[in-house]
Amino acid sequence: MNWVYPIAKGLFEPDRDISPGENLFFKLFELFILCYTIKFCFEWAHYTQIRNVDVVLPLGVANYIDVSLFFDNYLSYLIAVSILLFSVMAFFRKGPNWHYIVVILLFHLLYVIRFSQGEIPHSQNLIGLSLLCFAVGLVWYPDNKTMPRFIIGSILFFIGLGYTSAFIAKLIGTGFHWFDGRHLWLWISEKSIDILSREGVYQPNFLQSLALSSVGVASIILLIGWFTEFIGFTLWWPKLRPFTTTLLIAMHIGITLTMNIRFDAFVIQLILIGYPWYKILDIYFKETPAWVVKTL
Repeated sequence: MNWVYPIAKGLFEPDRDISPGENLFFKLFELFILCYTIKFCFEWAHYTQIRNVDVVLPLGVANYIDVSLFFDNYLSYLIAVSILLFSVMAFFRKGPNWHYIVVILLFHLLYVIRFSQGEIPHSQNLIGLSLLCFAVGLVWYPDNKTMPRFIIGSILFFIGLGYTSAFIAKLIGTGFHWFDGRHLWLWISEKSIDILSREGVYQPNFLQSLALSSVGVASIILLIGWFTEFIGFTLWWPKLRPFTTTLLIAMHIGITLTMNIRFDAFVIQLILIGYPWYKILDIYFKETPAWVVKTL
């Protein structure tokens, strides 16, 4: 298992002293995760209350309980408010250290209630994964140095694994001809129908027109994206992380331009976690702010 240590060292950097900028960045990152958690939960609660009628796609615990019970009587709002309260207590470290466990359980419950209709976006999944890492980190690694490193490192591990797994899944499901440009033509066509039905007009942008002009060009676009997914695991090493992050962000911009699929919260989180922002904060903060010390 000698290959495990270099990966763990790259993810958790146990030999590097923790700095004031790193502590501050961790709390700001935690605040980002909680803001999006609360935002998503109240959006889900509102959608559930006014739209949900029947369970179309049971997910997670919805396979074992009838989540339609939460469609009425403002029960989804009650869950969202509970998530808000537990999130605030978790952020300020008020009370026991298992608050994030409650948050992730309620978050998952509201997630399966909302998406029982069948449409599942990506950003919400990454926020949920981050909450899980916070829950595990605060319970099993309460030390102020070990806990932030474990949480950030775990999130990076799963992001890298997720991208590389996506590459492998495409290879298993479709084979090496997955990057056939005609597949991109099909996806552009499908998304154009969605836009046309929503806005009443559709006009391909420059990148879409370029892809539609040639099978070869479309294939190159897909091949570049596919290769970028493959190297996702290189996020596990600090020296490669900024370069891989930049390629992944460029890939998501390309996906948005070609297939009109947006990953707003996902890309923002990738920007935050993929670059060593703490080094900039260390220039201005020689000591960890008092409020950060109290809430680590």
